[in-house]
Amino acid sequence: MPGTIVTDVPRPDEGGVAALRGYGVATVHEAMGRVGSLGPELRPIQQGVTIAGPAVTALCWPGDNLMIHAAVEQCSRGDVLVVATASPATHGMFGDLFATALMHRGVRGVVVDAGVRDTATLRELGFPAWSRYVSAEGTVKATAGSVNMPVVLAGQQVRAGDVVVADDDGVVVVRRERVAETVRASAARAEREDAARAAFSQGELGLDRYGLRQRLADLGVGYGAWADIPEAQ
Repeated sequence: MPGTIVTDVPRPDEGGVAALRGYGVATVHEAMGRVGSLGPELRPIQQGVTIAGPAVTALCWPGDNLMIHAAVEQCSRGDVLVVATASPATHGMFGDLFATALMHRGVRGVVVDAGVRDTATLRELGFPAWSRYVSAEGTVKATAGSVNMPVVLAGQQVRAGDVVVADDDGVVVVRRERVAETVRASAARAEREDAARAAFSQGELGLDRYGLRQRLADLGVGYGAWADIPEAQ
């Protein structure tokens, strides 16, 4: 439904958003049953930064960032701007001027399924960005799109108000109805990982902790000495 700007989207509980930020992308993705990832192509332009916040979505035409300008007005403190394009685009859709405007509104970061530019300045500003490309190629402002309508990135639907978690490992999306459930599942997974980390630090092997020796045996994997296996020599 292009040509629509939705102004009053629901946003999830801030406590749940903060909890998801604390767990990070890999834990949240695993806790949800390995869903919600926006894929390995959306990469951060910075390192060591984790953000989480409700999505404000913008659907743009390739090479046209008009709807990002419209989306800025709909952003509130704590949001994450998510930009999709109607078809694949390599243009630098987002740069430091947008970041300056969004920082004034308290936006936590941006995810762009196209290109960003002014990356050095974005890092200097401390405004986090994840994108498919880094590109100096410019844009126009001429074509209608939408704001806060559902968009699709890497085959995943993102709705306004869904929680976007992004860090060095990429980006994952949590549907707003699943925030509390995902926080609980992430906490349980983190507890298991802490226990495993402690065990591994004392020398325990994953083969034993996870019962994988039997798995190897069931798959027909055997052990043998070097001298007894000519193919290994």
